Amino acid sequence: MGLVSPLFPFDNSYARELPGFYVDWEGARVPEPSLVLFNTSLAQELGLQTSALETPQGAAIFTGMVKPEGSSPLAQVYAGHQFGGFSPQLGDGRALLLGEIIDTNGRRRDIQLKGSGPTPFSRGGDGKAVIGPVLREYIIGEAMHALGIPTTRALAAATTGETIFREGPKPGAVLTRVASSHLRVGTFQFFAARGETEKVRQLADYAIARHDPDLADTQDRYLKLLGRVIERQASLIAKWVLVGFVHGVMNTDNTTISGETIDYGPCAFIDAYNPAAVFSSIDHGGRYAFGRQPMIAQWNLARLAETLLALIDPDDLDKAVERASSELGRFPELYKSAWLDGMRAKTGLQGKEEGDQSLVEALLTMMQNQNVDYTLLFRHLAHAANGNAEKARALFEAPEAFDAWLIDWRERVSRQNIDHNATSTNMNQVNPAYIPRNHKVEEALQAAETGDYTLVKQLLEVLRTPYSENPAHEAYANPPPGDFGPYRTFCGT
Repeated sequence: MGLVSPLFPFDNSYARELPGFYVDWEGARVPEPSLVLFNTSLAQELGLQTSALETPQGAAIFTGMVKPEGSSPLAQVYAGHQFGGFSPQLGDGRALLLGEIIDTNGRRRDIQLKGSGPTPFSRGGDGKAVIGPVLREYIIGEAMHALGIPTTRALAAATTGETIFREGPKPGAVLTRVASSHLRVGTFQFFAARGETEKVRQLADYAIARHDPDLADTQDRYLKLLGRVIERQASLIAKWVLVGFVHGVMNTDNTTISGETIDYGPCAFIDAYNPAAVFSSIDHGGRYAFGRQPMIAQWNLARLAETLLALIDPDDLDKAVERASSELGRFPELYKSAWLDGMRAKTGLQGKEEGDQSLVEALLTMMQNQNVDYTLLFRHLAHAANGNAEKARALFEAPEAFDAWLIDWRERVSRQNIDHNATSTNMNQVNPAYIPRNHKVEEALQAAETGDYTLVKQLLEVLRTPYSENPAHEAYANPPPGDFGPYRTFCGT
């Protein structure tokens, strides 16, 4: 791995402060690195030299073949509960943390390669990635960012010139991912499972310094750290559910301390509203179904709490359990409050009234019973605020129940001191016209596997402004055609 001039102003605190939490490693050589996508706006936000990176030199960096000056490439170690079963050692099996930079807003950001070759944590895998899953993560991450949901983001996607076998030959590729950090619940679990309390303390202090610096040197800072992570995750999962996002693989190693969405493997967005929706080909029991995501998040957070007990109260484990349990007990109400506030915004309700939750739940039940498209219904409901309910009504096969619901809804809206146009405008600012529709994502990825990235770029362009309707983008707002069939996604390993 050769060195290049300083294109990244690295300041690598993880490598510097946490020896023993990773293995120094380098990316594999590849025959023909080629840059496919480069996120210029993100690069500018990071303070990078965009012109120098949109080059063959940049492609070599973004495939892991060339080591940027100042980087400290490493594979992080972590454990995790995967579908409920504990794996004591996972780690970055196909990823390398190049290092960290301070962006133009003063935030510390990780820059990581995903798919850059095997590491000591590969567990027999080849450490590679193929173009489809790389572009899926690029597309969905950018869509989530545009929707206002905390997320890791893609800086670049590059092909390697290799052929990788994943249910047939596929073009090899590497994703460059940017994150507030790659600290996970599973990172804490790795050391806690080994009884290495001092390393858990070291990790917790690092997490506090990085994500919650105001807690440093405060009393009960480890309990407060747990509380902050609970708050961030409750807010995050509510945002997922409000836009119809299904993560698909909510293992503890995919649950971040920062509260960002990470690892877009078998993810998807629902079309018709269905709490039982599952897309992942390996989620046979529906553990990570759409409607179960809040419950799973709380379960994952309980696993984090377990790792911190010896820090919360070293002298009284029972008291530590009691205090941690009290923090965990806040999650349902935090989630419910965030979700209901979001639903009020989606349905144009201002203020808080006793019957709001029942009103929202009645609508969702109707949508589920009649297989109504989730995104379109809320977008069309904004027209109903102006008196035109026909588009929303047309989504129901038997609209009589919706007609009755509209009467109650309009009565609730009429009590607000705001005109109908303002209500409609407010609703359109939180109800997207465009999400990454599964059939459009698949269409774009299939074309990309043949080397045609036109549809990927068009889709990214539409998803950059999800709340602004454009007649030219009508096809991206429509639900899938009838012959699209049941949708299945894969982890992409």
